[in-house]
Amino acid sequence: MAYDMMDAIERAKRVKLVVLDVHGVLTNGMVLFNEDGVKFQVFHHDDGFGANVLMMSGIEVALLTRKSKIVFARAQEVGIKRVYAAKEKWAKMEEIMAEIGIGPDEVCYVGDEVIDLGAMRRVGFAVCPANGVPEVRDAAHLITHRAGGEGMLRELAEFILRAQGRWGALVEKIANMGWG
Repeated sequence: MAYDMMDAIERAKRVKLVVLDVHGVLTNGMVLFNEDGVKFQVFHHDDGFGANVLMMSGIEVALLTRKSKIVFARAQEVGIKRVYAAKEKWAKMEEIMAEIGIGPDEVCYVGDEVIDLGAMRRVGFAVCPANGVPEVRDAAHLITHRAGGEGMLRELAEFILRAQGRWGALVEKIANMGWG
């Protein structure tokens, strides 16, 4: 299904919370092990920037995945405070929305696999990275040009902030004052 860009922009204007699956979205889905059995995953620096500019702009960012020490470590490094391990993604999202005081139409959910469809079908703005499976691509209001693990959150953050009319001022703030 081809998505409607004007519809995607209108949906992005309402976003107050971005919830991301991790594996295949913030990683390329590859899992590496060394000879001692220690697990490694690769995250893209641009995704950290994307999370930071969203949070700087007052948009909440949450990671929703299975339990993973690697994910919690990456979230801490980037400054993402909302990290949840849950098999029932929509039930956890309902808790998060109630805590923040927002409705589904103000939520962006990013997923790449069929496990994400339940959440994607219920939110106001469903997003899929370029490498998402066909069923998820069909459910998305926006498909990013970048694949999971290749900086897609940076691309999405700019899209949302441009739609909300906040990108230019943020760029100037960072250019003049840095992250401070």
